[in-house]
Amino acid sequence: MSLTPVDIHNKQFSRGLRGYNEDEVNGFLDQIIKDFELIIREKKELEEKLSLTNERLGHFNTIEDTLHKSIVVAQEAAEDVKGNAQKEAKLIIREAEKNADRIVNEALSKARKIALEIEDLKKQSKVFRTRFKMLIEAQLDLIDTDDWDNLLEYEVDSTELKALQEID
Repeated sequence: MSLTPVDIHNKQFSRGLRGYNEDEVNGFLDQIIKDFELIIREKKELEEKLSLTNERLGHFNTIEDTLHKSIVVAQEAAEDVKGNAQKEAKLIIREAEKNADRIVNEALSKARKIALEIEDLKKQSKVFRTRFKMLIEAQLDLIDTDDWDNLLEYEVDSTELKALQEID
């Protein structure tokens, strides 16, 4: 059981023959009471501060735990986002490669088709050229024939033509 200032104040000492000076003892006890009251007050204040500090510490520990959990959740979310982004990037690349292959194949197919058309047009132009040349040569042969000279020598009497027209 601890002493209180009241216990010290109420303490009575027995008197002896050659005892201590009562005023000095009472003065010393009064000083002890004041100091003891001060120490008790300081102790109470320190206990209150300790209690508040423990509450704040508990609050900060809770915040720390919450922050730790939030960081873990954020890291997991970041990993998920990163994983999803990588998957999406792979899909985009795969799709782009497919499109590129399709475009290249279409271009090659068109190029082959155009090359075949060019060859066909070359053949057609050779045939056309040959036929046109033959037509021109045939026409030149017709011009070079003696029939043209005979036509120029042929004379028609205009009076005979008038008579033929009147008959009709």
